[in-house]
Amino acid sequence: MFSCLGFSHASTAVKPLMLEEVLASVQTQYPPYLAALIEQDIANGRARQALGAFDLNLNVGGAFQPAGYYDGQTGYAVMDQPLPFWGGNVYGGYRLSSGFLPNYNKDRTSTDGEAVVGFRLPLLRDGTIDRRRAALWQSQIDQELADPMILRQYLDFVRAATISYFTWVAAGQRLTLTEELLRIAKDRDSAIAEQVKRGASAPIVQIDNQRLVVSREIAVVQALRRFQAAAIELSLFHRSRELAEPVISPRERVPSAFPPHPRPDESQVTAAIARAAIFRPEIRRIELNIEKNEIDRKLAKNNMMPQLDVGIEAAQATGGRLPSNLERTEIEAKVEFKLPLQRREAKGRIEVAEALIQRLKNDKQFARDRISADVRDSHSAIIAAYDALQQTRKNVDLSQQLETAENERLKQGATDLLALQIREQATFDAKVLEVEAQAEYFRAQANYRAAMAADAPSSLAR
Repeated sequence: MFSCLGFSHASTAVKPLMLEEVLASVQTQYPPYLAALIEQDIANGRARQALGAFDLNLNVGGAFQPAGYYDGQTGYAVMDQPLPFWGGNVYGGYRLSSGFLPNYNKDRTSTDGEAVVGFRLPLLRDGTIDRRRAALWQSQIDQELADPMILRQYLDFVRAATISYFTWVAAGQRLTLTEELLRIAKDRDSAIAEQVKRGASAPIVQIDNQRLVVSREIAVVQALRRFQAAAIELSLFHRSRELAEPVISPRERVPSAFPPHPRPDESQVTAAIARAAIFRPEIRRIELNIEKNEIDRKLAKNNMMPQLDVGIEAAQATGGRLPSNLERTEIEAKVEFKLPLQRREAKGRIEVAEALIQRLKNDKQFARDRISADVRDSHSAIIAAYDALQQTRKNVDLSQQLETAENERLKQGATDLLALQIREQATFDAKVLEVEAQAEYFRAQANYRAAMAADAPSSLAR
């Protein structure tokens, strides 16, 4: 994710937690992302389901007449194969009749039956497209649609994990600063107690410092709770390799410093927008949905056409005995014409499809504008965060100078403890602001990277 993550840590016994470790956990063990990957399996299953419309079918049937002048029986077994092109189908099988049937009965066969083969082909309606092929083509588009859906969620998960990580780092460093402020007050309390014992300071001075210790102990408790909450939130993304259980990272793994944070190059905004237009999943998702609706429109226009089907069926008698009025080989050509006169259903489908396509085209244009705005806004936020960080560092430096000077004045008796406490609190507040400014910089960077899809896996990017 970030190219420079050279964290340092005071302890060598415990390895600091790096952002790469958290993101690797997101990619391999984060349940919402694993659930998103199942979308591809669902799309594959639906594509296989659509292929079922072209499965080979076995049709078996028969008829008999329990009462009446004729007492014949007929039976057949036919294999029917729909064709994946031009909407036709071929079939072949066997027919057999027995008993007494009229001469005009087309199911009448020789005593040994007859083999049958044939095909049907639509010439107008259902030729270039029909409901079966439309469903198959749309299911194949759904397979492609799964990738931008997964990518959108992946980018959101990476951004959320990154923000959670740097919030955790900031909370850990703030806790350290709070504890350091408490230590200063406790160390001073021992010195003041000695001065009170010698009569160099009034007892009220020690009471005031003890009050300060208690207030800073409360601040430590609050900072600890904030850190614990951040660690729990981070554990949703950071999980164990073996069981994928949430890992609550201890304080010992908090890096002692943030990564380097260079000022963003303002000239790169145009390139970032161009990249985002290519790799952001929103536009690809809309384009694929337009393709699906184009198929609906073609299918609706197909339904406006008259139906003209042609077919040929050949029957070959088997065996030696054959009725005198039957030919051993018979070939029959078939033509069927149908014309729906009003075709309101098809017209309505065309109107719906065209309206949806126009709406999606408008959505696509706005998506481009939204992506451009996201990149510009997030880039602006990084620059603002960087500039604010530089000011917080100046603030820390000035506050430390004032605290040092106030401490010297106290030693010389030129000021009192209250003034020093105010300077200490100001330095602490300045350091906390610096920590938060650093966290805000990396949160802004996470938003920027998500805006231009910088972390898109090659398997999901188009």
